[in-house]
Amino acid sequence: MTSGNLARGAVAGTLGGVLLGGFLKLVQNLTGKSVYTVLLNIDFWYEKPLPESIEFLIHLIVAILIGAGYAFLIEFFSLNNQSARILAAFLLTIPAVLLFFPLTHLAKKPVPAWNDWTAFLWWLAGHILFAVTMALLYRGSRK
Repeated sequence: MTSGNLARGAVAGTLGGVLLGGFLKLVQNLTGKSVYTVLLNIDFWYEKPLPESIEFLIHLIVAILIGAGYAFLIEFFSLNNQSARILAAFLLTIPAVLLFFPLTHLAKKPVPAWNDWTAFLWWLAGHILFAVTMALLYRGSRK
């Protein structure tokens, strides 16, 4: 595993995270479903609200870590087949998809209910977009 591969994974995660954030913000603006708010919201940890830019930066840090973890898995298991890479990206993204439920439950800001299935489907679509973007953008070593 090279630092170059980790960096490429981090870049793929960053770009996927930016696309995910933009997609959910667009969905929220068009539908009124507060899925972007859920993505950034960590108000259950802090009494004082954080600026959106800081919350987005925290989101990107998580995306960078997922991207680096993705690179590690791809290289460790020598996943050279694009289908296997996309499957690995989906498997790494499943925990983020499932975070919808505790995040909506813990939020102090107005967000969709944990059982708002329309909001959850938008959330799921955004995270599928993240996984596919990360898999398509990652260019690691080809052994």
